[in-house]
Amino acid sequence: MFNLVLVNPQIPNNTGAIGRLCVNAGASLHIIKPIAFDIDEKAVRRAGLDYWDKLDLHVWESIEEFFEKNTITDNAHFATTKTDKPYFEAEFKEGDFIFFGSETAGIPENILNAHKEQNITIPMTKEGRSLNLAISTGIVLYDAIRQNHSRFKEIL
Repeated sequence: MFNLVLVNPQIPNNTGAIGRLCVNAGASLHIIKPIAFDIDEKAVRRAGLDYWDKLDLHVWESIEEFFEKNTITDNAHFATTKTDKPYFEAEFKEGDFIFFGSETAGIPENILNAHKEQNITIPMTKEGRSLNLAISTGIVLYDAIRQNHSRFKEIL
């Protein structure tokens, strides 16, 4: 269905919760190293509950390896606070990659700049800086599912 891509995640609980989200939404999870924890860490498994072994998980050694092995054209969306385009104006298609950066640094600037037209954001008030990574992935992934729901009724 969809591919969530975490670039250098830092917090194991977020990654575990996102893994659980992916299983329940029928999405694949791509994790790009370096990451700030051991993927087998107890906190990841705890947040992922008993879903972790059901997860379609792909772990990449670097962002370069990911881009070498995956063709990225208009089939990707890059979540960032550095754009004005809300996620609900993006058109999500089956198989799309939805990128999220680390909790501390976001997606690297050079990647955002290379894909400016595909940058998306979750609107927030001026009082907020950012949302929790797991919450952000859920918001965007389920809008992508909403847009494509008629095609995926047999999965959900």
